[in-house]
Amino acid sequence: MKNFIIIIGLCFLFPTILLAQQKVIDTITPKDLTEVIVIGKKAQLYQKQAKPLATIDEYLQQSTKIDMIRRGSYAWEPMINNMPTERTLVTIDGMRIFGACTDKMDPITSYVEVSNLSEATLKSGQQGACHGATIGGSVDLQRNRAGFSNLGWNAAVNTGFETNSKQKIVGSAINYANNSFYIDTDFMFRDAENYTAGNGQEVLFSQFRKFNISSTSGFSFDKNKLLEGSIIYDKATNVGYPALPMDVSLAEALITSLKFEYVPESSPIENWETKIYYNTITHKMDDTKRPSVPIHMDMPGWSDTFGFYSKAKGTLRSHHFIADLNSFYNRSVAEMTMYPADSNEKLMFMYTWPDVKTFYTALFLEDNIALNCHSSLKFSTSLGNHFNEVASELGLESLRIFYPNMKASKNRILPSVSSNYSFDENGFSYGFGLAYGQRAPSVSEGYGFYLFNSFDTYDYIGNPELKNENSLETSASMGYKTQKWSAKMSASYFHISNYIVGKPDASLVPMTIGASGVKIYTALDYATIFNTDLNLEYQFSDFMQWKGQLVYSYGKDFENQNLPFISPLRYFSSLNFKKEKFLSSIAVQGNATQTQFSPFYGEDRTPSYAILNFDAGYSLDFEKVKCGLKAGVENILDTYYSTFSDWNNIPRKGRNFFLNVSFSF
Repeated sequence: MKNFIIIIGLCFLFPTILLAQQKVIDTITPKDLTEVIVIGKKAQLYQKQAKPLATIDEYLQQSTKIDMIRRGSYAWEPMINNMPTERTLVTIDGMRIFGACTDKMDPITSYVEVSNLSEATLKSGQQGACHGATIGGSVDLQRNRAGFSNLGWNAAVNTGFETNSKQKIVGSAINYANNSFYIDTDFMFRDAENYTAGNGQEVLFSQFRKFNISSTSGFSFDKNKLLEGSIIYDKATNVGYPALPMDVSLAEALITSLKFEYVPESSPIENWETKIYYNTITHKMDDTKRPSVPIHMDMPGWSDTFGFYSKAKGTLRSHHFIADLNSFYNRSVAEMTMYPADSNEKLMFMYTWPDVKTFYTALFLEDNIALNCHSSLKFSTSLGNHFNEVASELGLESLRIFYPNMKASKNRILPSVSSNYSFDENGFSYGFGLAYGQRAPSVSEGYGFYLFNSFDTYDYIGNPELKNENSLETSASMGYKTQKWSAKMSASYFHISNYIVGKPDASLVPMTIGASGVKIYTALDYATIFNTDLNLEYQFSDFMQWKGQLVYSYGKDFENQNLPFISPLRYFSSLNFKKEKFLSSIAVQGNATQTQFSPFYGEDRTPSYAILNFDAGYSLDFEKVKCGLKAGVENILDTYYSTFSDWNNIPRKGRNFFLNVSFSF
């Protein structure tokens, strides 16, 4: 059946690439319904966002398809379609990057800043397979790239302060461009102390400090050829995680790439870009600042990734196609050293990630067919080869305690196929989709060794014998738009077979002091996840606009038990005013009571909440300087609340006043 689905997808796709011998100008361009979260250009941050210098996490959760698992005030874990990072992909400019923390304290989103990001492109389900194997979808964080526009020098300075946590923000950008060369540079620094919850209580170990440096430079050595290099260096220190038993002394990332871009003339291929990249992540967990630690532990982790992709886009008559060959090699190592209180006792050492090497190669093909000026049909397929190897002999011996016949390496084939139909005429639009895909177990799921989960208080052990997780997905959307108002509703349904979870094994003794037991990763027969959202906008006048969101999700396993981290009904409503250089907004957001929680996974009932926010801004233009002022207050009523995605029910911030000032030259 799986092979049949793949063959059908290929049969649809390949003839469209081979039909024509010469390029025909096509005046009908299919509309892609991919969601794009626009962050805004550097010089327009204060004009576009309620809180210009918010973190990436705060921006991403504006999407109805993204929720954030929060373990502290820094580095939240993004969920797409209510699925955590094992089942989703996050890339930066198309580059695969893997965190080095076994507790997910370093999501990929933590290594970019709003000041160097232009937009986040969200693709739901198998539409995100262009970046690799996924179930829930993908987010590609695309950085600012001025290119050869806005010639000459320009610069910007960003400053901000928040009363709750006393966060100080300082940033700058310097850019230069001429007809054949450009360079964009960006710097951002944040320093925050502990924040207070709605009842005025200080949330201990919620502080953090970080800085981010980013640079992109391009050189055009021909009118249709470009060579571009980029680098990101991000370093966070003294990061507290109040929801976890440990903090982070260091989270450091170096992300580099070199890209060649070619725009052929008189060819069906409109653009062809090839990128090679390298990134290295270092992460060190630390418990030395915590009181009453039963036994001190060092838990460092490292992740190195080499990769490339070569992607061509083109048009043949009514066919708009993409071909993408991508590959990466990753090495993930994490270890733990325990120091007994009695110095005469020996240290205890083990690999929690036993030097796992992953090599992945895939070919992704897409054809978006413009059927007429109102409708299009998109097919995509990918075929990936996923290879794992445990390089550590000590780690291999440890896992063989549980899996005596375990081999050091394992190879998997990961197929994906999807089809989507969309229609748009006279303001009315709708779309339907059907897709199938597979993913391999993550490093933790396959090879983790005594990973403590403070949410359900179990130690986890990986299972290298797990089968591929596979998903059958359907989606639908409908919308209507006029000059005054717009409405769009979308829904998705995932039937996920071999759903990977941890199950208790009563025969095993936990390693962590105070742990409830040991869970071994296994696979349920299946699980289902349903998501639906409604987006509304109404334009009262040229100056005033209303926006509203309503999101509902539902998740069950094959025994009708609730899945973890499934959002209850949530809503958002804002009234926005903008006239000339002044703008302001007032917004309310909240969740209904989480009644469909899962005690098996450590969840409990989360009460409903609603908070009120207000902001206002003004822009000033001098001769060569533009200044943007933005001030506001979040959680005006100082409500004490915690959401379904707050790890161990840590409360969110109470009342918080902020001020952002931006200058551009």
